[in-house]
Amino acid sequence: MTTPIYQKILYATDLTPRMKPVFSHAIGVAKQYGGKIIMLHVVEPLGQTGRALIDHYAPNLAERLEHEGLQEILDQMKRRLRAAYVEELGSDRKDSHLVSDILVVSGHSAEAINHQAERLDVDLIVIGTHTDNSLGHRLLGSTARRLTHDATRPIMVVPVPPGAVVAD
Repeated sequence: MTTPIYQKILYATDLTPRMKPVFSHAIGVAKQYGGKIIMLHVVEPLGQTGRALIDHYAPNLAERLEHEGLQEILDQMKRRLRAAYVEELGSDRKDSHLVSDILVVSGHSAEAINHQAERLDVDLIVIGTHTDNSLGHRLLGSTARRLTHDATRPIMVVPVPPGAVVAD
């Protein structure tokens, strides 16, 4: 039996400030195994309601937005992801060499994360989950739940409870 070594780590983020502890876990794994992190953000497609509103009020705009606007949105999100990465590292920039790539893709989150994990041949996916304490029990976030069912790569799910205080 061989012990897994996590050289290529896919860190999926929704870019909320609460993901800083999740990034810290990805950094810790990369340091422990001498690995590299690929940061990933998924831009969800326009939902049916949004598309219906655009089609109703500006019929020609939806298709143009979908084709021309998508690349602009992806580029803008990549800039935001770079800024978040610098912010998440804080004053401790010595770990910046651990991030090998920053990706922004379009799609449904769990499917896109799984696809990128396969395409990039990663050893580990690190993802945060928002938990829900309603009805007295904790529920795994929908993206993390779907990903754990479909992924063929190991996943580290880091719980980020509502109202968590993010340490700097």
